[in-house]
Amino acid sequence: MKTIKQKKVIAIVAHDNRKKDMIEWVAFNWKELADHKLICTGTTGKLVQETLLQKCQENDAFPPDVTRLKSGPLGGDQQLGAHIADGIVDMLIFFWDPMQPQPHDVDVKALLRISTLYNIPVAMNRSTADFLVSSTLFHEQYTPIIKDYSGYISRDISL
Repeated sequence: MKTIKQKKVIAIVAHDNRKKDMIEWVAFNWKELADHKLICTGTTGKLVQETLLQKCQENDAFPPDVTRLKSGPLGGDQQLGAHIADGIVDMLIFFWDPMQPQPHDVDVKALLRISTLYNIPVAMNRSTADFLVSSTLFHEQYTPIIKDYSGYISRDISL
């Protein structure tokens, strides 16, 4: 049973056409994010790191730890999915572009599938991300209910 601790590991991903929205959101919510560990894909991680460093310097605060994975199309989405499956990531904030086809659409779908499978909170737009970080649960320990897949794992396979 996975417990989401008070200090969370938050994944942040943004498609190119949504990076501006994501940076504005990070700048607005920097105080909420500063107490948590962040994992980001490629360029998103660089932008998140720069934005949080600037906001924290302006406000004499310590910036959060930001881990940068590969760019999404270069395997970052799959790395992030593995972190979710391994129980490392507690929450996903994904500023995706619904109007632009992505070269890694199958990876995006797999990332959303694995997030659902492991029942982690997912925000795919700014409003939902605002609701997540403003929830009272955001600053508390939380134990999500995870479906028991042991029957699937131990099923008989006829060869």
